[in-house]
Amino acid sequence: MTRIYLAGPMTGIKDLNFPLFHAAAAALRAEGLDVVNPAEINPDHTMPWEQCMRRDIAQLVTCDEIHMLEGWRASKGADVEYRLAKTLGLTVSGCV
Repeated sequence: MTRIYLAGPMTGIKDLNFPLFHAAAAALRAEGLDVVNPAEINPDHTMPWEQCMRRDIAQLVTCDEIHMLEGWRASKGADVEYRLAKTLGLTVSGCV
């Protein structure tokens, strides 16, 4: 089964953009895919950015694909995730 990591903007967006992440995860799971959702990895809105990124990246490297959500290009974290995924040869999908 393909394991997909969601990447997109969170910082500075209402509710850390969790509604978009949860909706995307639900849609992909409905297709039978295994989805890694950073909004589920780091549900605590008070956790430092660096700590969240460390936890997210630990999961990203276990995936086959990265799915880019709308607005990701304006996100420092999503840019890091995208570049790492490309370097590791993951398939890229979504808003590329």
